[in-house]
Formats: sequence, C-alpha cells, structure tokens
Amino acid sequence: MSAPAHAVGLLAAATALLAACSPLPKVLHAAEAGRQATVAPTPLTAVGETVPFEVTARVPAAHLRKGVAYELRLRYRYEHGLRDDTLGRISFVSGDYVYDDEHKGMLVARKTFTLPNTPSRTPGELLARPQVRELKPGGWVLLGPADVALARGIADPARRVVREDTALALLPEAAANQVGGTRVLPFYFDDGAWFIRSFLGTNVAALEDLIDANQQTQRVLITAGHSPDSLDAHNPALASKRVKMLLYYYKKRVEGFAYRNKVADIKFDTLAYRRRWDLFLNKVTQSALKPADQDSIIAVINDTRGGYRAKEKALHRLESFDYVEQYIYPVLRLGTVAVTFTAPPRYDSEVYLLSKKIVEKQAEIDALSPEELRYSATLTPLLAEKQRIYEVASAASQRWEAFHNLGVVLLLRSEKEVNPKVVRAYQRRAATNFTLAAHRNPTAEMFYHAATAYHRAGDRLEALQNYDYAIKLGGDRPLLRKIISDKAALEIEVGQPDEAMRTLRYAGPSYQNDLNTALIYVQKGGYDLAEAQYRQALARRPAAPAALYGLAVVAARRRDEPQLADWLRQAVAADRRLAPQAVEDLEFQDFAQGKAFREALK
Repeated sequence: MSAPAHAVGLLAAATALLAACSPLPKVLHAAEAGRQATVAPTPLTAVGETVPFEVTARVPAAHLRKGVAYELRLRYRYEHGLRDDTLGRISFVSGDYVYDDEHKGMLVARKTFTLPNTPSRTPGELLARPQVRELKPGGWVLLGPADVALARGIADPARRVVREDTALALLPEAAANQVGGTRVLPFYFDDGAWFIRSFLGTNVAALEDLIDANQQTQRVLITAGHSPDSLDAHNPALASKRVKMLLYYYKKRVEGFAYRNKVADIKFDTLAYRRRWDLFLNKVTQSALKPADQDSIIAVINDTRGGYRAKEKALHRLESFDYVEQYIYPVLRLGTVAVTFTAPPRYDSEVYLLSKKIVEKQAEIDALSPEELRYSATLTPLLAEKQRIYEVASAASQRWEAFHNLGVVLLLRSEKEVNPKVVRAYQRRAATNFTLAAHRNPTAEMFYHAATAYHRAGDRLEALQNYDYAIKLGGDRPLLRKIISDKAALEIEVGQPDEAMRTLRYAGPSYQNDLNTALIYVQKGGYDLAEAQYRQALARRPAAPAALYGLAVVAARRRDEPQLADWLRQAVAADRRLAPQAVEDLEFQDFAQGKAFREALK
C-alpha cells in the first residue's frame, strides 16, 4: 500500500472509530435536528465605520452531553468567496445559554459581533458552521456537513446620504502690501479665564505677524467682554482683566520685536463690556436659530423681572438653550484688538519671474513681499506650479491666505486624479492646509472649508470637529444653514441619526435636508414621514432621481411591490446609473427575482 493510500486508510479508520465510540455524532445530530439561528438586524446594517449585529441561536436541550459542546462558528465571506473574516463562535456550554421561555425544551444563546464597514465587504454573506467538540484539552472536533447562510451583504444608510458640495474658490490676490487701514483681530477666552490661549484656533499668530510686519501704527483699540454664564458673569472684574491681558501682551510684543514702532508713540484705547445683553442678542440674531426661538430669547431678556442673573437663569428653561450654551456663549468670551496703521504700496514688476527664481531657490525669499509671491500664483494656469508657489509662500510667511489657496489647489488636483489613494492623499493635505488657514483666520467660512475637505477625505471625526467650530463662530444665515446641513449629513454617516435629527432642526428647508431627514425616518421605520419628506424633495426638484429612489425603498419596506416598481422605473429613467445599484441593493433583495422589478430596470 502506498503512503497516501495508507494515510487515507488511517483517516477512515479513525473516523469509523470516532463514530462508534464518541458521542459527538449523536450530539451534532440532536442539536441540528431543531437548530434555529437568526441575525438582527436583517439585513446587516452599518453604523458608521462598523457593522454591529447580534446572532441568536436555539437548539434542543436534549442534545446536552457532559464534556461535549455544540457550537456555531461564524465567519463573513466576501470578494466573491476569496476572503473570509473569522468572527468567533456561539457555544452551548454552561453559562453561555439559558432555557427558552417561549419554546419548551429549547436552549437559547445570544452574542454580539462587529464587522468593519468597507466597500469591499459588499456583496458578501454571513455564514455559520455547526460543530461539536470535546471540552477536554486536545479533544475531538466534529464539523457539521455544511455552512448555514445567516445574512447577505451589508446595508449602509450612509451611502444614500446626500451632501451637495460647496465649490471652494481661490482667494483673489493683489500684488501690493497691505495698505493702510484698521485690522480687527478677535481673541476667545476659556470660561472664567482671562489669560490668552496661545494654541491653534486663536489669533495670537496673526497679531504677532501684524506687529512683526512693522507697519507704522497710530492707534490700538482693545475691548473685551464676557458671556452670561455663571463662571464668566459672576466675576465682575473678568472683562477688565481680559482687556489688561491683551494690552500687556501687545505692548510686550512691540517692545521685543518692533523696530519702527514704539509703545510711547502708539495711542492705546481700552473698553471693557460688562453685562451687555445687546451683545448677546446680536449674536442670537446672527445665529442659525429659528425666528420663533430668537423671539423667545428676546422676550426672556426684555420681560424677565430681576437682575442679570435672573434673566440668565430664565434662558435655561428654553428649548433652544442647548444651542445658546454650545454656540453663543463661547463667542461672547471675546476680546478684540483693532490696529490702525499705514503701509507704503509696492509694485508688481517682474513678479512672476522673481517668484520662479524664489521657487527654484535662485533668489532670496524676501525678493518679493508675501502678497506679491501669492499674487504670482495667479499668473500661471498650471496647478502644479500654483501648488509649488503657495507651498513656498505658506512656509515663508505662514499667512492664512497662502494656506487657504494651497488647500484649494490641492482639492482641484484631487479632482483630476483617478487612483483613490492619490485622491485621498490630496484631500487630506488640503484639509491640513485649510485647518492651518482657519486657525490663523478663525471664521465660520474658513473652518467650514476645513470640514468640507476632511469630509471628502473620509476623516469623519476631524470633519465633525471643524463643522462644530464653524457653527460656534457664527455668520450669515445661509452659510450657517449650509454648515449645519452638512454636519447633519456627516452625523448620519457616522451612525448618529438621533443627533442628526436634532441638528436638522436648525438647518432650514432644503432639498438636501429633505432627503436626509427622510433617510432617518426610513431607518426608524417611520415610512409615512419618510414618504412625505421624499415628496417634498420632489416638489423642490421634480423628477429628482435620489428622491424617486428613496420612495422605491419606502415601498420595499412596506412590501408594496407594484408601488416599488413604479417609483424605481421613474428613478432609473431619470438616472440609468441607479439600475446596477438597485440590483445590488439589499433593500430590494426580496423582489429582485420578480418580473415587476426586472421590468422596472429596463
């Protein structure tokens, strides 16, 4: 007998011996006779970057045998069966199961698992392989005859989130130094504190750059106030201390780094704002709060009897106080430094040639002013050349304008790439530069640009943080509503639908918000509300493919096949790219083999 044949014979003999002497086959047969296994949710549904789910298994109690355990080994198979993720097992050993109250004579075991949510894992399927094993070390293991299919694919609501991108444009450049005028720089303080925050997100670097530029300074006006909350408002000297800190910092910087200006030659004016409800109400009217919420806040301030503290306490009882506390109070802890100065004009002759020499390190960086160097980037149509100029300009001057325009150029380059890794690299570099720009010029628009770039790059937590910064800084109502709308879209993507619904209260009406609100209702099973939102989106944009497709999903959830086919037919007619998407969409898996579904995709 040959060696392979001998090995086969030994294996057959061992199997026969196991069947004759071991209880494993009987245990496996008894467990499999009544085994039930279910998954919740079905289909598997992504929550942000993970796919959490719970597997429930029931088997007859009669299978129990001392020293032997029945198990289900779980794995997720994807990429056309070429890859497997081993997830773990559900075991019917003492302590891992209970007796089922609803089904007499049955045991039940439950266990939660998670999968990474990546595009490559859809399509795929969740499989369970039954087995029994001896609990002693090195004991026998007997596998069941076949895998059990528990679920197919991964449904990801985030892939249907709508976010209409805002085009980011290069800032206009001029070939001249900053002309004479007044520049106002805001400074934000921590609650109850008067010391200057020197980390990113403040204007310390911008103030230092202004002083170090040595423009002839005539006058400096320094103001500061406080918010109505208890930590700020209960310290009567806090606003004055903030003013004094800003004044001290400015004078020390002039003494240490300025050669054209002297402290004695500059006229300093200071003003401390104490308990000023007019400043608070001004921020309220510039916020994203609904007019009704704004009116209720104004009524509290105007009509509440008592002093300053009584009015502030009354604000706590308003439904909109969470917004006030999160987005308005922080920006009232504000100080400003307004610097009036003059600067001689400079001309742009041979700016482009000089900039090329600077980039190629054939000329010193100070051959052009920072403004002239940035302006030279507008003189070339090549994105690569613009990028290099802005890289040199940002490294040399650390100006927010250079960082911002470098971010825009990097995003433009990302749009021309095909490789996803290269696209993501450009987007992340763009986001970093927008962040540097925003921390040097803290405005809602700048932080919004950073958030947009992080959002495109898939860095969701960074994007959320920057959306939050942008909202806190306040601004024009249309801009704020767009920022809040995009933040809500991101919250849906990261698996926070309840938070997104709260955010959408302040976002105002729009096509994007209609679709995203409908998506949340679908997730929660509110199909009537979802249909109303999708129809509202169609009223704004007739025959919009995304709204029609959403209505088809609602019909599928209601098990209304004729209505599903009708809406899907209209959606595919409006956008043929939806046909292959519908074939793979788990929302339609129960209808995909039906004639009505196939006809709708033609």
